[in-house]
Amino acid sequence: MWWFVSPRIAFGEDALDYLEEVKARKAVIVTDQGIRKVGFVERITSYLEKNATEVETFEAVEPDPSKETVFKCVELLKRFEPELIIGLGGGSPIDVAKAAWLLYENPGLSLEEVTPFAEVTTGKKARLITIPTTSGGGAELSWAMVVTDKTEQRKLEPATRAVIADICILDPSLVSKMPPQLTADTGLDALANCIESYVCEWRNDFTDAFAIKAMSLIFEYLPKVYKNGDDVVARERMQNAAAMAGLAFGNSQVTIAHSMGHALGSIFHVSHGRSVEVVLPYVIQYTKTVAADRYAELAAAIGIKAKSSEEATDRLVVAVKELIKQLNEPLSIKEIGISEEDFEEKLGLLVERAELDTCTITSPRVPFEDEFRKLFLHAYEGRDVDF
Repeated sequence: MWWFVSPRIAFGEDALDYLEEVKARKAVIVTDQGIRKVGFVERITSYLEKNATEVETFEAVEPDPSKETVFKCVELLKRFEPELIIGLGGGSPIDVAKAAWLLYENPGLSLEEVTPFAEVTTGKKARLITIPTTSGGGAELSWAMVVTDKTEQRKLEPATRAVIADICILDPSLVSKMPPQLTADTGLDALANCIESYVCEWRNDFTDAFAIKAMSLIFEYLPKVYKNGDDVVARERMQNAAAMAGLAFGNSQVTIAHSMGHALGSIFHVSHGRSVEVVLPYVIQYTKTVAADRYAELAAAIGIKAKSSEEATDRLVVAVKELIKQLNEPLSIKEIGISEEDFEEKLGLLVERAELDTCTITSPRVPFEDEFRKLFLHAYEGRDVDF
């Protein structure tokens, strides 16, 4: 037995108006300084204060947030005792909001103990609303979290349906201020989510539907919104696409592009979207030996015609690379700016982290240590994978 779970979703123009209906005695907004600077915290607060809600903010979330940041947020929740928690921002603030909510509701629980099969609950002390300000990772809709263990230089990936938000608000006005590079990074993260969820071992009919629709929307609208950030229609369609990709992978899984990306991001401090997109074409090539039929279906969704599944997969790789080029994103790890010396020094650790990553077990083809090493080397140099 499996489940498909989702928050209730308010989407489209003026979706934030839903907050006028929210009643809570106390609320905590979990966000970061960048979101404060663009005025979004004040905007959310103004809605809540109309209903006499007392509001506190936690604005200490950093990129690739650490366990320590989650613990600090939990302390605020314990002290303030809110009835409502709002995760506002990109994947990092939303993941911190989910993780802190979980620990607030379950004293004594550690993030390392959290698995899809652990019996934990939420909702007795507070509700969660997620409000994304990027169109990418799908954290606002998924039951996965990514938290960095700085001591061990690895990313923890606790996952439980208990952290599914009560409400997710998708208001396109909140993604209108994303600069081009952030638009590209997060959009390609959404692309990886829908491609990998479609071929992973835990895929299902429900997630397939969201993944394949998200795929077509991303190829149509991501180049448009990258070129013109004021394109309101493209912004909204990309926000919807990212949400659908989030529902797809959140109710199935992803594969080794995420395993490799998590390792790359935690060790070299590369943004999540960039660390995943840079290895994605090579992962498609590696897994096509067992998943060509699935990749061919994705290729057909963006208008690719071919005489065989293998040919369709090859053309899909070309299309993905062309999209990455259009967005001025790196096509190799070397292009990110990591020196050959640094890469070789950390290669063993990269392989170890990727092998242990929870996303690896759901890959349609699981690499052994030597194949992970070869994959990283091919991705570093930008070489086609032929093994």
